[in-house]
Amino acid sequence: MIITLSRQYGAGGSEVARQVAAGLGWSVIDNEIVDLVARQAGLEPEVVAAQDERVPGFVERLVRALANSSQEYAVPELGVAVRVEEPNIVKFTERVVKEAAREGRVVLVGRAAPAVLGRIPEALHIKLVAPRPFRIGLAMKSEKLDAATAERLMDQTDANRARYHREHYDRDWEDPAHFHMVLNTGLLGLDGASAVVLAEARRRGWGGA
Repeated sequence: MIITLSRQYGAGGSEVARQVAAGLGWSVIDNEIVDLVARQAGLEPEVVAAQDERVPGFVERLVRALANSSQEYAVPELGVAVRVEEPNIVKFTERVVKEAAREGRVVLVGRAAPAVLGRIPEALHIKLVAPRPFRIGLAMKSEKLDAATAERLMDQTDANRARYHREHYDRDWEDPAHFHMVLNTGLLGLDGASAVVLAEARRRGWGGA
């Protein structure tokens, strides 16, 4: 049993994941994935977390989604010059996602998990979306950003998430057919979206350990 949460930047994915996990008595895999991927790749977590996805290559695109998903903000440029072969990091990340699925009772944020776990029957794939003003406002509030910076990071992050899915899984990140539910947190609110996910999980008989 695993719930995956894909999310547009600023749609509140980490807070929804936290609420859903708390409601089910499950754990959340969010920023912890940085340490797991780094450990399996033989890298220092600080090196992984310092990469910037705006530079070509998987590591640079991956890490903002990894390191920032729980806070919904973008990694600042730290000038780290380490590069890792893209296919290796893809494999390491997929391994961590599959291990999480085998363990079960996890809410997993990001990592292209719906693509990696597409054939697993006991998985619930959710995508969170919201109108641009809502997402910009949430990013400004949670990360103390000005509007222009929040909007720029929103567009960069979402474009790179879409590129990642397209390049590595030949999937359209915007296609709702890849998800069991697409929820608008701008209309439902974070609490409302969490309640919808929890209701479906409980309908399936999922709960605590």
